[in-house]
Amino acid sequence: MSELNREEIEVMGATVPFFTYTLGEDQVFEFDTSKCGPPDPMVNAMAGLKLIDAPNKKLAMINHKSPGGLIAKIGENYDIDEQKLEDGRVKLTFSYKDGESEKADLAKNSCG
Repeated sequence: MSELNREEIEVMGATVPFFTYTLGEDQVFEFDTSKCGPPDPMVNAMAGLKLIDAPNKKLAMINHKSPGGLIAKIGENYDIDEQKLEDGRVKLTFSYKDGESEKADLAKNSCG
């Protein structure tokens, strides 16, 4: 497998670095909040989900555990694939869901 050509990008409202790369036909935006505490995972996920506005765009989130509050908040608006990594972290990939992603309320970025 070839090395992904990752490029760091600026994402409005993000508190961790974001990267983008192409995987097959998809543009992937990725961030890692596995060393962050609340509210950083939610804040960065909400900032990143604003980039997912077409079926060929995906958001990959690496976190120390599955973000239950986030999934409860926007789970019906995106297709979500959750994968356990060998080191114990979790990688979630959010994909555009036609007719639903547009309805997600991404303005409120806290669990409360």
